[in-house]
Amino acid sequence: MSHTRQVVFYAPKHGNAEAEWEDGAAAAPADGAGRGPRFAVADGATQGFGSARWAQQLVAGFVGDQGAAPDLTAAALRRWASDMQARWHDDPRLAGATDLQRLKQATVGSFATFLGCELHDLAGRRPRWTAVALGDAVLFHVRGHRVVAQFPPIAPDGFGSNPDGLPTGSAALDDMVDRAVFANGDLADGDLLYLATDAFAQWVAAADLRDGPALWTALARLDHPEAFRELVRGRRAAREMVNDDVTLVRVRFTRAPATHLVVCL
Repeated sequence: MSHTRQVVFYAPKHGNAEAEWEDGAAAAPADGAGRGPRFAVADGATQGFGSARWAQQLVAGFVGDQGAAPDLTAAALRRWASDMQARWHDDPRLAGATDLQRLKQATVGSFATFLGCELHDLAGRRPRWTAVALGDAVLFHVRGHRVVAQFPPIAPDGFGSNPDGLPTGSAALDDMVDRAVFANGDLADGDLLYLATDAFAQWVAAADLRDGPALWTALARLDHPEAFRELVRGRRAAREMVNDDVTLVRVRFTRAPATHLVVCL
């Protein structure tokens, strides 16, 4: 039997408050009915209305915390995204919204890049991951300080130019879902999966080209939220990382069971 150990790191834009973080991240264990552990990140559009709520709803929905989680097929993704749109528009937290907020919800809406991943056959002979992506949130599959796979395979200068993602408006949904891409990969004991939203993913893609072993050693050793934020502050100050919300989910795949629980205060 194999196991996963996961941690989520995040930081808002420099100068913004915690509540202004507009990404989303979620993780869930296997559901006991055949679905494996799931992980997701999303990046809400800064110019949108309710972008944080949209991004966080998408990741929660993908791991099964809001309604039925989708299978990783285009048809299932379309049905699930339509349900997510309805839930976003009918969110009970908007009961006290002003007329202006209602107008913005109806006319502006939001948009989010999205990356979801599921692990399969953790008790079998061929443990593996499958993933779906819309936009420039990226999964890095790392083995022994070397990238086995990057999904989607975006070069460092290719970030920020990809408009794909999931919208809150129904008119563009079919076209966007048709652009979803899927991938999979086999897992070995000790492998690491990193799911990152665009600003952090872009820096990772560039840092891997400069010195991959140093990069992956540093990311594997991150052991506290403040250590992650110190890394982000330093790379922003060095102008290596865009000042944007950043999110990183690290998943460690191992055959050794956990022996302790770490709580960061």
